[in-house]
Amino acid sequence: MTTSRPAVLFDIDGTLVDSNYLHVHAWQRAFTDMDLPVPAWRIHRCIGMDGAQLVDTLSGGAPEPIQKQLKDLHTRYYESDAALLAVLPGARELLARVVELGLHVVLATSAPDNELVLLRSTLDCDDLVSAITSSADVETAKPRPDIVKVAMDKAGVSAQHAVFVGDTVWDVEAAGRADVACIGVLSGGISRAELDTAGAAAVYEDAEHLLAGMGGSPLSTLLAHEVLP
Repeated sequence: MTTSRPAVLFDIDGTLVDSNYLHVHAWQRAFTDMDLPVPAWRIHRCIGMDGAQLVDTLSGGAPEPIQKQLKDLHTRYYESDAALLAVLPGARELLARVVELGLHVVLATSAPDNELVLLRSTLDCDDLVSAITSSADVETAKPRPDIVKVAMDKAGVSAQHAVFVGDTVWDVEAAGRADVACIGVLSGGISRAELDTAGAAAVYEDAEHLLAGMGGSPLSTLLAHEVLP
């Protein structure tokens, strides 16, 4: 069953909230504490990936107790730096414009609940949001398509009536596997070329630039009877 209102599915980390590098720093400290130092650039390449897969990949398949300690340390360090979280330029305005045009806003994230509380508080846009996902909704997150499919189910839309907005190749790949067009943004630190190669339908610098160019973006396909700027 689908609704008559299309939906825009938004990743949060690196797309709406400037948090990716806080994750990198928290993970780097966690791995260092466990005598498993990992260069920051390698961590950054995995940000946006399913958390369990990230830890397994970067730890070289360490035993489960070690991986759990790494996750716990990451949580401690990330939460200790939460005051540094900031809304990315144009993020709130973009969500407001999407709602103004009669579309659903869905926060399609696999963040665990403790992180999601911090992200939602930073974004401060719950009044604009129709539905929210979290890590509790899926067994394995991006690049698997599960979180995208759950987001569509919660909004009551089909793939043809949804567009995903994200900042990593994992976002693009997950959306593609769910047959949803994906708009990439550079605000998470991934290059335009990589997002293009992964299959992004279009790439913008950040939410602010997407807002300014909505009329020529894949979002316009959701609004066949609307006039965009």
